Amino acid sequence: MNALDGIRVIDLTVWFQGPVCAQYLADFGADVIKIERPQGGDQARGVRSIKAVEIGDWNQYFLVINRNKKSMALDLKKPAAQEILYRLVEKSEVFLSNLEPAMLAGWNLSYEKLAAINPRLVYATNTGYGRFSQVARPSFDMTVQALTGIMARLGEPGQPPIYLGMGSGDAYGGMMSALGILLALYECQRSGRGQQVDASLYGAQLFLAAPQLQAYLAGDESRALQHSRRSVENPLWNLYPTRGRWVYLCEPNEDARFTALGRALGNAAFAADPHFADADGRRRHNEALIAAIEAETLRHDDGELMAAFRAEGLVASPIHNFADVVRDEQAWRNQYFLKTYCEEVQREVSIRGLPVTLSKTPGEVHTLGPQLGQDTELLLMDLLGYDWERIEALKAEGAIP
Repeated sequence: MNALDGIRVIDLTVWFQGPVCAQYLADFGADVIKIERPQGGDQARGVRSIKAVEIGDWNQYFLVINRNKKSMALDLKKPAAQEILYRLVEKSEVFLSNLEPAMLAGWNLSYEKLAAINPRLVYATNTGYGRFSQVARPSFDMTVQALTGIMARLGEPGQPPIYLGMGSGDAYGGMMSALGILLALYECQRSGRGQQVDASLYGAQLFLAAPQLQAYLAGDESRALQHSRRSVENPLWNLYPTRGRWVYLCEPNEDARFTALGRALGNAAFAADPHFADADGRRRHNEALIAAIEAETLRHDDGELMAAFRAEGLVASPIHNFADVVRDEQAWRNQYFLKTYCEEVQREVSIRGLPVTLSKTPGEVHTLGPQLGQDTELLLMDLLGYDWERIEALKAEGAIP
C-alpha cells in the first residue's frame, strides 16, 4: 500500500516543474493521468541533449520525470476532448497544470469551470511568478534565479554571478506544489471543498534563498553581496584546496576546535600564533589565517586530510562530483538512487530515486514515462465507460488520435 492510494491526478503539464510535481505524487501511489496533445505530446519527449550536450541513448529527461504515470492524448481545442476531460474531473481529486491561464481559459478549463463540475477538486497551477503577477512573460529556472538575488549572492566578488544550475528551482518548485496539493487535500477532507493552489518558480526560489534572505530582511545588508572564500569572517567554516579534491570545513570559531585543527594539519605551531590566540583575533586576522590554513591543506591530499579531521572529531567533507556520489552506498541504501528497466533501450538503467522515506507506506517506481497516448483507449473504456463505437467517433472527430 502507498500513502496516496485512491488519489487521482489529472496532469496537464509540460517540461519540468509541473511534471516533477506530479511525479512526486505518483511515486507515493497517486493515479496520475498525464494529458498530452496528440501531435508530439509534452515537448520534453524531444529532449536528447541539454545545452547541445548529448545525455545518453535514452530520454532520461522525460522518462524519469514522468515515471509511474499513464498517458492520455487529447486535442483540447476540440469540444469533444474537453468533454472527456470534464468526465475525468468528475472522477479526480486534483487537476494540475503549468500552462498559461489564458490557454486554459481558452480550452474552457478555468478553475470556475472545473470547480462547478467537481466542488471538491484541488485545482493546482505551477506559474513562473505567482497568481498575482501583473506581468505575463516566460519563466525559466535561470531567469527566475536572476530575479530573486540568488545568483548575485553566489561567486567571488568581481566575478560573474553563478547560476545554481541543475534545474534546482524547478525541482524545488515542483516539491512545493506537491506540498500545497497535499495541504489542500487535507483541508478538503475536513470541509468537503476544493480550492486553488499555486506554487511558482519565484516563490520557491525566494524560499530556497533562506536563511541568507531572512538575514537581509532582518537588516544585515552584507548578506546580499558576494563573499570571497579568502575573507570569510570565520576561517574555520570555509572551503579549502588540497592536492586532490577541495574540502569544506564546518567548525565554530572556538579555541578547542582551532587547536584540534592545528593537530589535524600536523602543525602545532600554526595554532600557537599569537594573532590567532582567541576567537576575536582569528576574526580580525581572518585573511591571514585563511592563507595559513590553505598553505597547510595544500600539503595533503583530500583522503589523508579527511582521515586526520575525523581523528580530531572535526566536521568536514570532500567536494564530490556526480561520479563520486553515484558510488556512495548510503545513497543507494536510502533509495536516493534506484535501478529500473527502460523499455526504450531494453536494459536496466540507473535513475534518481525517492527523496522521502516512509516506513509503512513507502514510495516506489513501477515504470518509466509512458509512450504518448498509450492509455487513452483503456481509460476511456474502463474509467469513463465509453464504448468502442463512441471511441471510434472521437477518433473521427480528431479529439483523440
